[in-house]
Amino acid sequence: MDILLTLWLGKPAWMWIAFLAMVLALLVFDLGVLNRKNQEIGAVQSLKLSAFYIAAGLLFGLWVWHMLGATAGMQYYTGFLIEKSLSLDNVFVISLIFTFFAVPRAYQHRVLFWGILGVIVLRAIMIGLGATLVAQYYWTLYLFGGFLILTGLKMLFMPEGDTNLADNLILRFLKRHLRVTDKLHAQQFFVRLPVSVGSTQTVWWATPLFLALCMVELVDLVFAVDSVPAIFAITTDPFIVYTSNIFAILGLRALYFALAAVIHRFHYLKYALALVLVFIGSKIFLGDFVFDGKVPATLSLAVTFGLLSAGVLFSLWKTRATVPAMK
Repeated sequence: MDILLTLWLGKPAWMWIAFLAMVLALLVFDLGVLNRKNQEIGAVQSLKLSAFYIAAGLLFGLWVWHMLGATAGMQYYTGFLIEKSLSLDNVFVISLIFTFFAVPRAYQHRVLFWGILGVIVLRAIMIGLGATLVAQYYWTLYLFGGFLILTGLKMLFMPEGDTNLADNLILRFLKRHLRVTDKLHAQQFFVRLPVSVGSTQTVWWATPLFLALCMVELVDLVFAVDSVPAIFAITTDPFIVYTSNIFAILGLRALYFALAAVIHRFHYLKYALALVLVFIGSKIFLGDFVFDGKVPATLSLAVTFGLLSAGVLFSLWKTRATVPAMK
């Protein structure tokens, strides 16, 4: 019992264990029950699964609210909302990756599932390092804030460059240092094949599916550079930061299949996200120099929700002409 009550990163160990057990149960249910076979996930199924994961994240937020208080609950929901919205950009880039490697929809869920496992580990490392930096050097929060403001302004005023995966340095490095097959081998990441044509010696080869997985992990690492500082600007509590991140990301696979075909309809959401990043980055300075403390959690949640809702509604309205007419 003493071990369960021991504080770990500011919270009793049992709270972390309960969270990890819930995440593990969701992953086992997802892969072991819903997706035991390689099959294409339809739009209706993906919408239901996405709604399920969103509901799970919202319910966990209610538990946080009950256990840690209203302020912690609102901070969790703010972080969850920001991370969920930033995931929309991930959907677009992941779609480009699957197109580039010609990955059939029947195998895409496997890449995304294992990609999410990698995300859970990578985010834990990044958030652990961030929490240590903030605890020892509070001024690093100002660096986070300034970075978020600059990122938001860049999203607002600078055009997006073309994404050319063929020129990606990581991809070129992997192709130089790994044996890579020229085609997919079902859902396998690695296969044993002859070392050369006519040879009887077999060695392990990576498949394009493994390269796709590596690129998906790289995409998350890049996007985490924005999202992790954004949530640290809301709260420095590692438990709130990590749980809101992970619950938002858990539904990324379902979100991808639900939105990949209609992601163009959310084009203007990026401007709302840019304003949210500027606001969240400014919060650090406003809290310390204007509000004589932290900006109220209710204000953060209200502004974030208002901006993102306006971005979604405006995007849907502006792109309504792209929706096929009902017959």
